[in-house]
Amino acid sequence: MSQLEVFDRFESEVRGYIRSFPVVFETARGSVLVAEDGREYLDFFSGAGVVNYGHNNPVFTEALAAYLGSGGIIHGLDMATSAKRDFIEAFQRLVLAPRGLDYKLQFTGPTGANAVESALKLARQATGRRNVVAFTGGFHGLSLGALAATGNEKYRAAGGVSLGDVARLPYDGYLGADLDTLDLLEKMLDDPGSGLDLPAAVIVEAIQGEGGINVASAAWLRRLRAITEERGILLIVDDIQAGVGRSGAFFSFEESGIVPDLVTVSKSISASGLPMALLLLRPEIDVWKPGAHTGTFRGNNLAFVSARVALETYWADAAFTDAIAERSVQLRRALERLAAEAPEAGFTVRGRGLMFGLAAPGRPELAAAISAQAFARGVVIETSGARDEVLKFLPALTITAEELDRGLAVVREALLAALAA
Repeated sequence: MSQLEVFDRFESEVRGYIRSFPVVFETARGSVLVAEDGREYLDFFSGAGVVNYGHNNPVFTEALAAYLGSGGIIHGLDMATSAKRDFIEAFQRLVLAPRGLDYKLQFTGPTGANAVESALKLARQATGRRNVVAFTGGFHGLSLGALAATGNEKYRAAGGVSLGDVARLPYDGYLGADLDTLDLLEKMLDDPGSGLDLPAAVIVEAIQGEGGINVASAAWLRRLRAITEERGILLIVDDIQAGVGRSGAFFSFEESGIVPDLVTVSKSISASGLPMALLLLRPEIDVWKPGAHTGTFRGNNLAFVSARVALETYWADAAFTDAIAERSVQLRRALERLAAEAPEAGFTVRGRGLMFGLAAPGRPELAAAISAQAFARGVVIETSGARDEVLKFLPALTITAEELDRGLAVVREALLAALAA
């Protein structure tokens, strides 16, 4: 068999990323993926935001090996374990307390969609209302409740059933820079003839990842918080991709100064790539009955171990966020130079932290062409947006300046090759 034949023959047609990156990967370290044939690839994808701290970070692998060697509990449902206790204490001490946040932690099933489902369900229970407001471009997961709040037509069409109890309104900037889209939300909420039922919750991403690296302004988020607070509507911030340092701060909403009612966290929270998800909730809306929402794998103790070690290693002081800020400036400036070098493409640069997009709305085919050319030259980078019109940069938060420059040079070559094709 060829290296990919077993996947072609026996794996479902649903597979996606393997089609963009058609090699067999075998090992990884930091920002480098190594294929079975020994070829190295610089990773600007980071497992769609799962490995923010790089692949096989020795800080985590050593802690996991020690825990396994000690005979520590691996699967614990929602029983008390020392690994879970240690994580909770570290999260409170290093994340919540320094930010003045008062949240309880719910360990949901281990995916982002599980956390979103929990947030939507709890919001409906706490308010006694069913309707939820979500935004254009939003991506919240592909299980049915989360899918109802997701905007992308491709994903929604795969649901196969009616996706109800969610009203969709325009995200910040959707109608142009000069129009505040929250005027529409406020008008519809206050007009009894609008047809918009008072929502249980509004769910929003401060930075839309799959939607095309759309960044909500701090002012827009603050106004959204005020609108929801004044009307008794719960605000859910989906921080699954933009959280855990990706935006430059631990939470993507920190820049705006808002305090959401519920926050969904997943992807890089375990730090090691192990499945883990959290729902953060204000204590007064914790109306769950014991066992009312469960999940067989909500007690992944290996994930608790690496998550705790990540907090203690990277979030005890400002050194990590200072380094992210330096790489962020480096990335933004490089992308702005690329956009200026190819004015015919009409590129715009979007993003914050180490979550950036190079968007060409007028030429949506370009992003995929650049991604393919980059992969042929040894860089893994994906696309996003409703038409895949955005080249999406998600390098590891631990990437070195030299690695970032090297990868950006490859992307430049790929961009010029795509334009010349």
